[in-house]
Amino acid sequence: MTTECGHTFCNRCLQECLRPKKPVCAVCRAALDKWGKAIDLEDVIHRTPKPCKGCGQEIVLSEMRAHMGSCSKYQEYIQEGLKNISQPDAVSSVPNRYTFICPYCSCPNFDQEGLVEHCKSLHSGDPRQVVCPICASMPWGDPNYRSSDFFQHLRIRHTFSYDTFVDYSASEETMMQEAIQRSLLDN
Repeated sequence: MTTECGHTFCNRCLQECLRPKKPVCAVCRAALDKWGKAIDLEDVIHRTPKPCKGCGQEIVLSEMRAHMGSCSKYQEYIQEGLKNISQPDAVSSVPNRYTFICPYCSCPNFDQEGLVEHCKSLHSGDPRQVVCPICASMPWGDPNYRSSDFFQHLRIRHTFSYDTFVDYSASEETMMQEAIQRSLLDN
């Protein structure tokens, strides 16, 4: 969905933005009065192929998550990444973006979805401000930023996996240039 202010959200995330009494855009905090279906973005997702990081097969983005769940080569790719992370000399060179520690109880080894579910089920009443371990592990993450509403943050920012959309080996400048090129092609 595209908001009146021009930001685009999936329906699930937009619904989270609409929950408060005075709904606001999660990006710019503008009042949410009108929005429409992001048909152009939906079309791009349904027609843009990318190679699976496991088997190399070209898969359209709309089907990538389902493919990765059933691709044995992708599962091997993930396991290999986990093995590299567990080796002491590789820990410093390869950031762990696969498993996380609960910021409330320090329980380890949650994948992104597992951490979200764990926090929702066991810590939803905890008012402490905590650092999001998922965001802190990202190249752009601030390991010192404490979210004032961690559960709202989880609902808005972590309902999808960054691995589906981000190439960690590309520089920020390269990703920005690719985004600009795609936006020019769409217009």
